[in-house]
Amino acid sequence: MSLPGTLGIDFGTSNSAMAWAAPGGTARLIALEGEATAMPTAVFYNSEDLSAHFGRDAVALYLEGTEGRLMRSLKSLLGSPLLLETTVVNNKQVSFQDIIATFLVTLRERATQALGAAPTRVVLGRPVHFVDDDPTRDAQAQASLLQAAHSVGFEQVSFQLEPIAAALDYERRLSQESTVLVADIGGGTSDFTVVRLGPQRMGKTERAEDVLATTGVHIGGTDFDHKLSLERVMPLLGYRHLGPDGREVPSRVFFDLATWHLIHRLSTQKALAEAQALWTNYSDVSLHRRLMRVLTERHGHHIAHAVEQAKIRCSQFDRDTVVDLTFVEAALAAPMSTAALREQLDELLQRTVACARECVRQAGVADGQLAAVYLTGGSSALRPFQRALQAAFAGVPLVEGDLFGGVASGLAYCG
Repeated sequence: MSLPGTLGIDFGTSNSAMAWAAPGGTARLIALEGEATAMPTAVFYNSEDLSAHFGRDAVALYLEGTEGRLMRSLKSLLGSPLLLETTVVNNKQVSFQDIIATFLVTLRERATQALGAAPTRVVLGRPVHFVDDDPTRDAQAQASLLQAAHSVGFEQVSFQLEPIAAALDYERRLSQESTVLVADIGGGTSDFTVVRLGPQRMGKTERAEDVLATTGVHIGGTDFDHKLSLERVMPLLGYRHLGPDGREVPSRVFFDLATWHLIHRLSTQKALAEAQALWTNYSDVSLHRRLMRVLTERHGHHIAHAVEQAKIRCSQFDRDTVVDLTFVEAALAAPMSTAALREQLDELLQRTVACARECVRQAGVADGQLAAVYLTGGSSALRPFQRALQAAFAGVPLVEGDLFGGVASGLAYCG
């Protein structure tokens, strides 16, 4: 017998969350790791005992130096030709599509444990655009996620735009009708919706007329991390370093090393041989030795994690910090100042805010008619983003929602 109700799954680029709502009931978030209701979208394949680990456990094992493969930013592969490629995991060829299914399996298992029965009806969140300006690849991305959901046992699968789901969760807190701009800033995308919300509207089964506009851009927290890694850390390995002939060291290795879902590529013998051959492009060969140490000792994900944590510290406490790289070399660190955070992310943030402004323009709503800008998604907490948004929507209150659970709760209500 199927369990009456709906499971909402926010399968995120950086973090994932789930919520359950019985018919007519209030959504409740499902604990995924201990009491934590959100967990990193990460899989670690332990090559020592051939086991698979997920979330914080996966990241911790990797950072502790356990031999194996860490996979992150899996959602970024949806709509990409890489999705159907295979990679070697514990001496077996595994497709990235199957790795995504493996992560969904553990989400379903943890939901089953929490609910006492296996859920069959699920609403999956999706960004406004999986892939910018390419409807065909965007449709392929959703079809791939649908296939993965069916393959792990979900029988009734539907989709809802993540910012609309966030709006439906926020609506439960409102006492009067309001027009709201929802800003959902995740790990891989930034999505915006202008929507009419209110207690009298909650009971409607069809809400299409309340959604005034939606826009999205393929920019999120992993893009911020990528930029900061290139600007702050990669110069220590030779990025933009001028060789004996006055030309810069070829940059592809640094771009891959600064991109979560491409780091694994650099562990192959071919990639290592190509990196080794770069030594003739260096005037300072100590930088090349440091690059090779990072690659041969597989510090790529550790660097990405260190950059992400430094970004969070710099933003959260609004003060200068450093990217600790002592796991690469004693006393090695890259400074990260609040000024650098603001300046080096400025172009990405301006494009993101421009997408928000376009959403309001398409909705035909004046700023003075907006009751609030509602923030959800982990990257919406980034202080430079909030300041850029406040400058663009002067006088409109910013309201922080449940940054990691709001979308999942809204998805559960969609059922």
